[in-house]
Amino acid sequence: MNDSFGDFNATQTAPAGAASSQKGEGIVPLVVKQIVDAPEGNIEMFGMQYAMACVVGIVRNIETSSTKITYTLEDHSGRIDAHYWLEEGDTLKAPEVMVNNYVKVYGTTRSQAGQKTLMVFKLLPILDPNEVCTHLLEVLNARYKAEDYQSKGGATGGAAYSGAGSIADFTASQSNAIVSGLDPKQQAVFQAIKGNVSEEGISRKELKAKFSHISNSELNNILDFMISEGHIYSSIDADHFICTM
Repeated sequence: MNDSFGDFNATQTAPAGAASSQKGEGIVPLVVKQIVDAPEGNIEMFGMQYAMACVVGIVRNIETSSTKITYTLEDHSGRIDAHYWLEEGDTLKAPEVMVNNYVKVYGTTRSQAGQKTLMVFKLLPILDPNEVCTHLLEVLNARYKAEDYQSKGGATGGAAYSGAGSIADFTASQSNAIVSGLDPKQQAVFQAIKGNVSEEGISRKELKAKFSHISNSELNNILDFMISEGHIYSSIDADHFICTM
């Protein structure tokens, strides 16, 4: 990406040691090059850490296996693979997108075989081309707002910046509204996931042991519901979960 768009390399990821002391929060809009060029760890921009990235790109290829769907995404800055993990019988729930169409992807970043990838939390087709331009403006806005916030001595952490980012604001308000509508069992499972501090998140096995009074099928339905509503997302695989808040 050329310099006219600003110093995108200012977007970093926190080193492993830093990630353990502070967990990222919120969502930050990025271009592919920012993710590809970033080092290992949580997404970080001028000292502020984020849990997820939002990327807009064209789907150049789709590969489906029994466990995942891999989308090759391309924007003006580069290419990246995005993995959407499937559970048994989940292919019908896969995002309805086609090759050479624009999509918006929310996800976490991972490295596989030395290459950066996205672990898809949500993938949405883009129907209005104006959304592509809007995303680029949001990328620039996030970068300059973060730099300005740091220059004024602001505290680190995505939550501190969330008031300046329209995407983060929307996500936070949406999540709060959904949480308030959870039934007691859903609320209990949500709190268990939110209370887990491990980097990979809490496993399905741990949740089943913790909530032995909830049947396996009901627990799976609760998890599916919270994923579909944007409360939680799968992390290292389809059986580990992290809270989006």
